[in-house]
Amino acid sequence: MHGSARPRKRLLRVEINGRWREDAVLDGALLVDYLRETVRLTSVKTGCDGGECGACTVLLDGVAVSACLTLAVRCEGRSVETVEGLLKQGRPSRLQQAFHERLGAQCGFCTPGMIMASEALLRRNPHPSDDEIRAALAGNLCRCTGYVKIIESVKAASEASS
Repeated sequence: MHGSARPRKRLLRVEINGRWREDAVLDGALLVDYLRETVRLTSVKTGCDGGECGACTVLLDGVAVSACLTLAVRCEGRSVETVEGLLKQGRPSRLQQAFHERLGAQCGFCTPGMIMASEALLRRNPHPSDDEIRAALAGNLCRCTGYVKIIESVKAASEASS
C-alpha cells in the first residue's frame, strides 16, 4: 500500500527555559509549533512562516534563531529560551523592563522576537552601538513603532547593565 506510511514520532529531550522535558514529536514538526502547541509558550509567534519577520525568534544554545525554520528534533539535548524564560522570580529582565519603560512595544506581536534577538546581542556585546543594534534586529519586522523606541529600549537595557 503506497502512501500509507504513518508520520513517525520520536522522543525529544530538550531544555526549555532552564527545565528539561521530554515529549514525543513528529519528525517534521517545527520548533515554533512544538513550543506553542506542546509546551504552551505562546509568546513565540507564527508570523510569516518563512524566517522573514522574526516574530518566532528564540535562543537556541544562546543564538537567535527563527523557530519557524527549525525542526524541533534538531533541538535534541540543546537549550531553548523564550521570552518567558527571561523572567526571574516573576520579575522582568532589564531588557523586558526597558521595552516597557521606553515604549518599545506597541501592539506586542513582534515584541517577544525583538526581545530575544536583543537578548542574544546583549549577551555577546553588552554595550552595542545603535548600528550594532540595528544589525542585530535586521531580521525582525515591526509594523507599529518605526524601530526608534525599540532601539532606545535596547540601548537603555545596555546602559542599565553598566
